Amino acid sequence: MEPFFKILKFAYKYKYLALLNALLNILSVLFGLVSITLVIPILGILFGTQEKITSPPEGEISSKWVADFLGYKLTNIIESVGETGALSIICITIIVTFFIKNLARYFAQYTLIPIRTSVVRDIRRTIHTKMSLLSVSYFSEKRKGDLISRMTSDVTEVEGSIMNSLGIVVRDPVNIVASIVLLITMSPKLTVIVIFLFPIAGLVIGKIGKSLRRKSNKGQIQMARILSAIEENISGLRIIKAFNAEKQINTKFEEELEKQQNITSSILRRRDLASPMSEFLSTLVMVVIIWYGGNLIFESQNNETVSSLSPQSFIGFIIIFSQILPPVKSLSQGYYSIQRGSAAAERIMQILETEIEVKENENALPISCFRESIHFENACFSYNEKPILKNINLEIKKGQTIALVGKSGGGKTTLANLVARYYDLNEGTLFIDEKDIRDYKLYDLRMQMGVVTQDAILFNDSIFNNIALGIKNPDPKKIIEAAKIANAHEFISKFEDGYQHNIGDEGHKLSGGQKQRISIARAVMKNPPILILDEATSALDSESEQLVQDALTKLMANRTSLVIAHRLSTIQNADEIVVINEGQIVEKGTHDMLLKNKGHYYKLHNMQNLS
Repeated sequence: MEPFFKILKFAYKYKYLALLNALLNILSVLFGLVSITLVIPILGILFGTQEKITSPPEGEISSKWVADFLGYKLTNIIESVGETGALSIICITIIVTFFIKNLARYFAQYTLIPIRTSVVRDIRRTIHTKMSLLSVSYFSEKRKGDLISRMTSDVTEVEGSIMNSLGIVVRDPVNIVASIVLLITMSPKLTVIVIFLFPIAGLVIGKIGKSLRRKSNKGQIQMARILSAIEENISGLRIIKAFNAEKQINTKFEEELEKQQNITSSILRRRDLASPMSEFLSTLVMVVIIWYGGNLIFESQNNETVSSLSPQSFIGFIIIFSQILPPVKSLSQGYYSIQRGSAAAERIMQILETEIEVKENENALPISCFRESIHFENACFSYNEKPILKNINLEIKKGQTIALVGKSGGGKTTLANLVARYYDLNEGTLFIDEKDIRDYKLYDLRMQMGVVTQDAILFNDSIFNNIALGIKNPDPKKIIEAAKIANAHEFISKFEDGYQHNIGDEGHKLSGGQKQRISIARAVMKNPPILILDEATSALDSESEQLVQDALTKLMANRTSLVIAHRLSTIQNADEIVVINEGQIVEKGTHDMLLKNKGHYYKLHNMQNLS
């Protein structure tokens, strides 16, 4: 139940609406009980057993005083309008009280709607915000489908189970307690039986609920696997078709669906058991009450003694008890629902309680411009205890172009990611302008940097908005100017909607070269002093590469650039080339100097020339 209470914290700021909902539910319960209680004098009139009370009760207010007072008023009504008239008045009163009861119940549900919808919105917003603050390494460990599942189906499960149960949590316990108090005033002996038997039924229901939560957790995990499979299959559709793997992929997906079906069937069987089980147990209690109460009346009639329970009161007792059955049934279903929702809430809280690895210091310093250098000093970085970078010492002075080359997996991209502070070093220090990078405000730090990656990361939006990403109130003239520098204006102008052309999911409506030039235009628009170029031309054809390389040359002018290169021909004019092998810097120097040394760079250069 702990995840349930953690999720309920999201409803705290709507506490006044929740209080109003509780009051309306209590009002609904009270009017419902009053309307049922009025049935007893009707039965007394019909059976001719209604005692006439000609004087008002005296003494302290108690349940007997209230009963005598109602009897006194009823006697006055009967004497003034007759039994038929009294019957009509009581029936009209019942209709009015039932109407007020249901009106209060409707408004109780009405006040719950903004709580439900607002809490669901707040949960999704909090998850999304938290994911934006988590380090890049977190997402390399998690499947995208699992994270999407937690934000969609798990939150929907919370809405459908926990939030739906909020009204039940208040209304039904009040209904049960108020009904039992009323039953005690009518017959303590019969009520003791009710109080004794109901906990036994509750134990049976609770045991089923625990197993339901375990199954629900498995169901949520399996749904995440299905969403992951869908995401992967859509993303990799071209490869699936190219290798004629449709049947293999479909078979694998069907296996996942089969597992989901089995788990869901098990959950539904347990959930559907709640209603008949609670109804059967409640009916069993009612039968015991009818048997025991009927015997009490028979004994009093046979012995000609005055029974504390009249026939109409006994029938009224049964009617009131029958009104306990629906809330008991509803509570049992609500309990199952909360158990199922708690499994989803637990998965949501796992994200929200994940520790943020890259944190901003409380007294972080602003950085408005880059002045001197980027300096790695004895820097080491490990990922999942696997060493990636070892004892890196490197200085990048303002205005320099530093190229990182080496075999794939050597640590080049990791080193660049450390500059953008996607990760933090495990050992050593990374200085920017002679201050530890961790001492700067994250927003200010990243404002100094522009990134162009090998796979152009674009969004399903217009070209204009992709270029203006992160910029408030962008100037259209500057957008066009940035596109011209990136050699993108020409192809953009050919689209019917121009800069408002929607590029589709991940920019699929554009070619590889066009996507890369949009990425460069975005970096130009940001106008950062530091550039990180991660193999920005390696996936392009020769013509596109030439256009993109020309755009990169314009972009790099008068900036400090850290270039990760696969094609060595693109970085021959770099101020310094740094060769990284197995996480260590093995060579540094200019293109000509490294060729003369005939070391790692020389081998890489010859391999590319031979190919």
